Amino acid sequence: MSYEALVSLAVCLPLAGAVLVWLCGNTPNLREAVTLVTGGLTFLSVLLLLPQGLSGMSPELVFAAPLPGLSLSFRLEPLGMLFALIASFLWIVTSIYSIGYMRGAKEENQTRFYICFALAIAFTLGIAFSANLLTLFVFYELLTLSTYPLVTHKGNDEARRGGRVYLGVLLTTSIAFFLPAIIWTYSVTGTLDFRPGGIFGGIADSFVVGALLILFCFGVGKAALMPFHRWLPSAMVAPTPVSALLHAVAVVKAGVFTLLKITVYIFGADLLVLLEARDLMLYIAGASILLASIVAMTRDNLKARLAYSTVSQLGYITLGALLATPAGITGAAMHIAMHAFGKITLFFCAGAIYVATKKTEISQMEGLGRAMPFTMLAFLIGSLSIIGLPPTGGTWSKWYLMLGSLEAGHIALMGVLMVSSLLNIAYLLPIPIRGFFAGRNEGPSILKEAPWPCLVAMGITSAGCFVLFFFPQPLHDLAASLYGGTP
Repeated sequence: MSYEALVSLAVCLPLAGAVLVWLCGNTPNLREAVTLVTGGLTFLSVLLLLPQGLSGMSPELVFAAPLPGLSLSFRLEPLGMLFALIASFLWIVTSIYSIGYMRGAKEENQTRFYICFALAIAFTLGIAFSANLLTLFVFYELLTLSTYPLVTHKGNDEARRGGRVYLGVLLTTSIAFFLPAIIWTYSVTGTLDFRPGGIFGGIADSFVVGALLILFCFGVGKAALMPFHRWLPSAMVAPTPVSALLHAVAVVKAGVFTLLKITVYIFGADLLVLLEARDLMLYIAGASILLASIVAMTRDNLKARLAYSTVSQLGYITLGALLATPAGITGAAMHIAMHAFGKITLFFCAGAIYVATKKTEISQMEGLGRAMPFTMLAFLIGSLSIIGLPPTGGTWSKWYLMLGSLEAGHIALMGVLMVSSLLNIAYLLPIPIRGFFAGRNEGPSILKEAPWPCLVAMGITSAGCFVLFFFPQPLHDLAASLYGGTP
């Protein structure tokens, strides 16, 4: 099959899956089988693109040209390849988990859930394969709209309130900052195409380019850079599989992916290091990392703590992108994958605890590890990866981010990364410690794990944290090629 056909197939399969899920809505087993088969075929089609993705930028595939010089088109490059692999693989795992969770929690509107999930994956892959800013912006907004019904899934006042914040912040940042930045970029350069080395090429002064950088950083609201982060904790009213989608598979990863792609292919590393605005945004990213970690420590609700942890971890990727050094960009790209596996494991565990015990507060989880040993062990593994400790994958991305800080001469930012890792320990490790060792005088607990699909999904993502530590080379090759390294 040709490259063009595979790219089209990868995006169209989830759309077709959404239609089939709707048709099979009255037969839950068939509906979920369609979801799993579609996920598997989508991942296979993306995987078949890997040789082309490793080779550099592929030919452009234009499927619409609404205005002269502006097209809706796809082009595969290493960063998009990396993001597409993560999103398509984790869709399969999250679908397995969702079967156990949605049935175990007796959630309503399950057909709508699976339809919107499939649409979100289709639009995520559209973002991954975008050849220019116009295409990326269209799919970026479609992703926002398709995930709104997931955030408001429960249909109560709290869900609707959370959905309003979610939609309000993301649409406001897009309209107020992101879209003007795209229009201004086109007016200056005459193009919106993603090109190695960037598109400005000395045709704009540093003030204009610096202003555009600030607009892009705050306009990509899905990257949750403070102070435009409120939508992420507010969206935690959604069911846990949706939280996993938001934090690991699609939404926030689409945000930091977009920022990284813009810094590499619109600004270019050589230009970025010359901008004073870049130093300002670096320190805003560093402040976001620390402040979100501190807030996470104060939250007793498990999902709220994990949400603020995500805000902090996204700051790592933004920081690495803005460092614009080989190690920094490599670390940022690798952290997209490392954080995805670690954080999705933690959210899977949070959902498993809710399904099995209806507990949501950390203070309620004393001794829970003796009733749910598999879940708490998975939580420990995910925590170690987020902290960045061997033998888990987060070790390598944090290693390169610290190297990138040294390369750029920002010793203070290296200190930020180290302090943040200590804060990760402070707000994550007490949870499994409380689960395994607190309340030991209460006697043995009866095993009460979540449904087996939840455990299977947690086992896969936990194993992924180890695999990414021992076999990071393929991921490193894709990430390093962004800066012109040899795959």
